[in-house]
Amino acid sequence: MGLCLRVVFLLVVGALGIGSNGIDAAVSSSTLRNISRINMEGPYLGIIVPNSFEMSPLMQSGSFVADHKFPYLDFSGRRFRIGRLENEKVIIVMTGLSMQNAGIATQLLLSLFKIKGVVHYGIAGNANPQLQIGDVTIPQFWAHAGLWNWQRYGDGPQDELALESNGDFTRKIGYLNFSDYNNRTKFKSSSENLLNNVWYQPEEIFPVNGIPEQRQHVFWVPVNKHYFAIAERVQGLKLGGCVNATCLPRNPMVVRVQRGISSNIFVDNRAYREFLNSKFNATAIDMETAAVALVCLQQKMPFIAFRSLSDLAGGGSALSNEAAVFATLAAQNAVDALLRFISLLSS
Repeated sequence: MGLCLRVVFLLVVGALGIGSNGIDAAVSSSTLRNISRINMEGPYLGIIVPNSFEMSPLMQSGSFVADHKFPYLDFSGRRFRIGRLENEKVIIVMTGLSMQNAGIATQLLLSLFKIKGVVHYGIAGNANPQLQIGDVTIPQFWAHAGLWNWQRYGDGPQDELALESNGDFTRKIGYLNFSDYNNRTKFKSSSENLLNNVWYQPEEIFPVNGIPEQRQHVFWVPVNKHYFAIAERVQGLKLGGCVNATCLPRNPMVVRVQRGISSNIFVDNRAYREFLNSKFNATAIDMETAAVALVCLQQKMPFIAFRSLSDLAGGGSALSNEAAVFATLAAQNAVDALLRFISLLSS
């Protein structure tokens, strides 16, 4: 996290008074003073949101009360909203789409402010055939499924991967064989695929309390046990099930599940959806949560995520993705679950 190190360095420089006129320093003295004043009122619960349409129902709910002294602080392209939710002091930040944006926003939040825990929410695709659109999932584990070693054609599962002997890559997690998904002819014949196999890889992390530059590897990142236990009491919450005159087959529900998957891929493909569910027992599929989870793991910060299912990730109708209709409903359900969780957390 080079950006994090740079930010911390600049904060130290500012604290020492170097470039205090605000002209030479990348972080102005007034910004540093405001951060210090905000932190005097901490610690805060960090609320991390992917996009504006997911933030809108929270801002419009009336539950968020902005701080009268410092309602927000703008820094490095992000707006950090300071206030209260359900009697909890919170700082809310929007990340933007993708793993990189989510990781940067999370690291900035934890580096700049006095944070005691992180709650992430948003919408997601659904890989679990037992659940439906509108359900809010609370996975116990998250993984980044977009870090691959793409194996050369001709090699197979018994062959060592490039740089595997160095400890850079592994075959322990498993692989996707592209030939398993060739389009069969009417004679049900198939052929090898030149794309061969991609092997899923764990992330390298450098924990804040570890030895600098000594890497550790992790694939499945657990959420905080205390938060996950509290989240059990969110189950049973009544959620919305209709968009105008279009209603879901049953009332949506909040449910704790085993696993969620993130990557810089919008999944709208039935075959890959089924693979992620059968291979990893994944339910929620999104583009940010694992990045938030990985940064929180490295920083030893309690973390949990609520993802409401907006579409079937390609497993539904062949006509179009369902998110075009149900994204707003899913976002509202995620906010409702978030607010219920925070009220339980602060009680």
